[in-house]
Amino acid sequence: MAFLAWTLTIRSSAAAVVLAVGAALTLLGALAAARVRREGWAFTGTAAAIALAVATLFAALFPNVLPSTLDAAGTLTATNAAATPYTLKIMTWVAVVFTPIVLAYQGWTYWVFRKRIGVAHIPQH
Repeated sequence: MAFLAWTLTIRSSAAAVVLAVGAALTLLGALAAARVRREGWAFTGTAAAIALAVATLFAALFPNVLPSTLDAAGTLTATNAAATPYTLKIMTWVAVVFTPIVLAYQGWTYWVFRKRIGVAHIPQH
């Protein structure tokens, strides 16, 4: 939140400020939920705070991705950072091949480790 506040002091827009306030409120809500042991709501609030923080940075910096402090000509913009069509085609085929493999592996590990263990399952020496 401190980094977002610092970013908004340098570059901000109305949308960025609204998103930053939303990020701060959801983070406070997540902390409150964690305090009363509502882990599901705490996780949801934390995930929303992270998503809103990223959206805040995007709204504050757009169209720049990485602003240069030395020379405006050296700023990395969204257009400059975009991948070429050939790169996107390769990335698509890699995702088509490897995403099912990763999902199958994750499913297998979930199936193997699906049962909880307790003290009774620890062998005595």
